[in-house]
Amino acid sequence: MPALHRTEHRLVVSAPADQLYALVADVTRWPAVFEPNLHVHHLERGDRHERFRLWALLNGTVKSWTSRRELDPVRRTVSFEQEVSQPPVASMGGEWRLDALPDGRTEVVLLHHFSAVGDDPDTVDWINRAVDGNSEKELAALRTVAERADDIDDVVFSFEDSVRSTGSADDCYEFVDRADLWAQRLPHVQAVSLREDEPGVQELSMETVTEGGATHTTRSYRICASGAWIAYKQVVLPALLSGHSGLWTFREDAGTTTVTARHTVSIRTEAVEEVLGAGSTLADARRFVRSALGNNSLTTLKHASEFAAGKGDR
Repeated sequence: MPALHRTEHRLVVSAPADQLYALVADVTRWPAVFEPNLHVHHLERGDRHERFRLWALLNGTVKSWTSRRELDPVRRTVSFEQEVSQPPVASMGGEWRLDALPDGRTEVVLLHHFSAVGDDPDTVDWINRAVDGNSEKELAALRTVAERADDIDDVVFSFEDSVRSTGSADDCYEFVDRADLWAQRLPHVQAVSLREDEPGVQELSMETVTEGGATHTTRSYRICASGAWIAYKQVVLPALLSGHSGLWTFREDAGTTTVTARHTVSIRTEAVEEVLGAGSTLADARRFVRSALGNNSLTTLKHASEFAAGKGDR
């Protein structure tokens, strides 16, 4: 039987324990907060128990696994165990602990235990490096986000827009999936490069043009669940954001299709005045981000709707 290996990572954060627990407990916000995490898809969700599939970068490689978590808001702990791991990981689990300190700060403790396929030293070393690297990034990101504002919800937030189409959900999905054609199909996209080395896992690089004529280069990983949804995580971001994840969904009902674009973002408060001008506030940044991202996604939604409606008319 493979040996069980254990790791422990700790960090003190200048934020209340309850606030940090809320962020750790809400895994849907992780892709916009934690650098390695790409997308979370819930399979079950309750007040104290949940199961989900998670896609993340391990040593630069996209990996996916199914996990279950037990949440205890009184003790401020979240325990986790992978139900289905992906090689070279044979098993993985652990626990988050958010321990309140007397001075109002919090000690965040992140524990892992794992076993490796084959249990050879090189494989164990690969997993150790992945766990160490991701844990350090996650703890640092947790501290950065928590210390940016008194209320984390002011910095990390979600919004969405929807459009109805007379076309099919499959055709709407096709438009969003074929991002390699967006430079020809979308007015705000100047250039695009799309790679799909593994079915359903895409790397997308894109140059977009703002309403003011400025250009931005972004790079994203996309997870595509054929016909159902497309999730993405930006890894090259505009200056105002430290995190941005999104989800496209396609729902067909009674002859029409609702296409929705959902965004979750994390704002870099230290960049607000630099990007928006002296005297600009976090509220200004929230409105700016909501407008800029919302307008771009609405443009894509409308073109997807028209594309699908046009195919249905043929």
